[in-house]
Amino acid sequence: MLQIETYQDLDAPAGMVWALLADFADIELWWPTDDEVVMIERVELEGEGVGQIRHIYNRGFSTAVSERLDYQDPENLSYKLSIVGDRPAGLLSYQATGWIEPLPDDRCRLNYRGEFTTLPGQAQEAEAFLRAAYALMFKGLAQACKRLQEAD
Repeated sequence: MLQIETYQDLDAPAGMVWALLADFADIELWWPTDDEVVMIERVELEGEGVGQIRHIYNRGFSTAVSERLDYQDPENLSYKLSIVGDRPAGLLSYQATGWIEPLPDDRCRLNYRGEFTTLPGQAQEAEAFLRAAYALMFKGLAQACKRLQEAD
């Protein structure tokens, strides 16, 4: 099993970031819209709550990336998700764990750990894909938090 651990400090309170991530169905609320690399075209939902699957159709990609919410703990600001169905970039299995730590001055740290297996010879491609997705996630959350703070 391969693993990536990363984090991003955000200029927003932990509760604000949690509210965005905890609404698993509404990834479009915080995914960046100003990055041509991965633009969400539409999201189709299957189920609700833990077990919900969001099928994310991105512009220029032939199949959806389907993510399932496996676990959510509002008290500890943590969650797990898996990519199910057709997996991109040579991934055979993937599960991510995210958890938010409050920091001083109304800031927080989003920690993220991805565990995955790949087709033979595709570990580097899979890791590059995942790191790019994490960077977009961090960017989009920072932008969404800034919009929310400016609206207050």
